[in-house]
Amino acid sequence: MREIITKIDEITGNIATLKATGVGLGELAVIQSPGRSTLGQVISLSGGSVTVQVFGGTKGISTSDTVRFLGVPMQAKFGESLLGRIFNGSGQPVDGGPEPVEEEIPIGGPSFNPANRIIPMQMIRTNIPMIDVFNSLVVSQKLPIFSIPGEPYNQLLARVGMQAEADIIILGGMGLKFDDFIFFKRTFEEAGVMNRVIMYMHLASDPVVECLLVPDMSLAVAERFAEAGRRVLVLLTDMTNFSDSLKEISISMEQIPSNRGYPGDLYSQLAARYEKAVDIQGLGSITILAVTTMPGDDVTHPIPDNTGYITEGQFYLRYGKIDPFGSLSRLKQNVVGKVTRKDHNDIMNTMIRLYSDCRESRNKIAMGFKVSKWDELLLAYGKDFESELMELNVNLPIEAALDRCWDILARHFDPVQTGIKQGLVDEFWPKDTIKAMEKAA
Repeated sequence: MREIITKIDEITGNIATLKATGVGLGELAVIQSPGRSTLGQVISLSGGSVTVQVFGGTKGISTSDTVRFLGVPMQAKFGESLLGRIFNGSGQPVDGGPEPVEEEIPIGGPSFNPANRIIPMQMIRTNIPMIDVFNSLVVSQKLPIFSIPGEPYNQLLARVGMQAEADIIILGGMGLKFDDFIFFKRTFEEAGVMNRVIMYMHLASDPVVECLLVPDMSLAVAERFAEAGRRVLVLLTDMTNFSDSLKEISISMEQIPSNRGYPGDLYSQLAARYEKAVDIQGLGSITILAVTTMPGDDVTHPIPDNTGYITEGQFYLRYGKIDPFGSLSRLKQNVVGKVTRKDHNDIMNTMIRLYSDCRESRNKIAMGFKVSKWDELLLAYGKDFESELMELNVNLPIEAALDRCWDILARHFDPVQTGIKQGLVDEFWPKDTIKAMEKAA
């Protein structure tokens, strides 16, 4: 117990302001009202004025209530018993199971010591061709999924969680609809992977301040598992809801707004979470994949704009598919052709180049131009490329996905039309196609 305050000066939204000394930033506080106690956290210090963010909301709290400071920061439970469990935004179990009794760890601390990080050189297989082949996910990478509301980004996130090569999956949901919460729970249970999943779920109906705790709890637990040698994949949805919660809190605190009303430290707030991604020498790793919905499909909106400066590329979800032109993995060169097959780089570049040409042929048709035989080949190729590789329900190991790329090319083009090196053509071009060509000649 640190101090008892007998009077709250002001209550605005979920924020309580009072006078106190000897209090630390991030310290927990208990607001004691008649018949109940409510937890809060110090989020601002200005002279002798202390701002406390009240978890669970300020409904029922009055300025006559007392506040007790606990002298410790917000903490989360950590241990093996968390696996398979579901918690709410304040870390309380919501799956009907018992309260974990293992150690408590602080949340929201600094990122891992850069001196102990190693260069990412391992690929995370997802069996999604548009990721594995064209924008490989690398261990310790931090990547957003840029999307608009209504796209199947949660379905994509759940599929990555089911199929990714990781020891532990930590899912942090922020501002979710109840249907989305049930979807994740049912999907992981039916896939038989719930025993390696930990879920922190903040629903849209929950207090907004708890939304801010979800990524911090998820990443604090992930860090401890990584230090124990585990490969952890953290899935976050939706960082736009997280940012909107920051905006709401900053407005309640009457801070000077920045672009579109978001707080001026939005970049720092996002970076503090994304920079937790790490591959620790001799130990484990944390990889972060986070959904960012773009209001109005505007990539210049402050949230995706700031996110793009922090992360190492993005997956761009558009019309129910991962768009190969809007997506980028800046670390894929560390694994393409090094830990994957030697034909990976050439086939990847060729497929994208020809698909780009297909887009140009479609534009010709849209503008009423006459198409050539080559355009017709490209159009047929693009149709197969989309249906056999881009559809989100396509499920192939990377070796099978590379083979399918060769099959699609052989179906529509002669080897010389692709521009691929002859050595790779001799080794990987489908043999039955080569025999048919030789017979026709």
